[in-house]
Amino acid sequence: MARVSFQPTPPARFASTLAKRWGPTLGIWGVGAGTAALFLLSVTPVVKKGFLVNIPLLGNYYEDKTPASDKPF
Repeated sequence: MARVSFQPTPPARFASTLAKRWGPTLGIWGVGAGTAALFLLSVTPVVKKGFLVNIPLLGNYYEDKTPASDKPF
């Protein structure tokens, strides 16, 4: 009958294997979640002025070009 022998793996190898296996998946989910959060928060003035206006190619799209006379507050 075959004998089962336990061979412990060092923590560094276990961590590198775990990172290689889950790294790409977690990266893709992180980019998707960040994009969704940025899309949902793009209507708030804090995100619009603080982040979206400073993007080089998209900044002109998010600038507020409404004249001061048309703003209620």
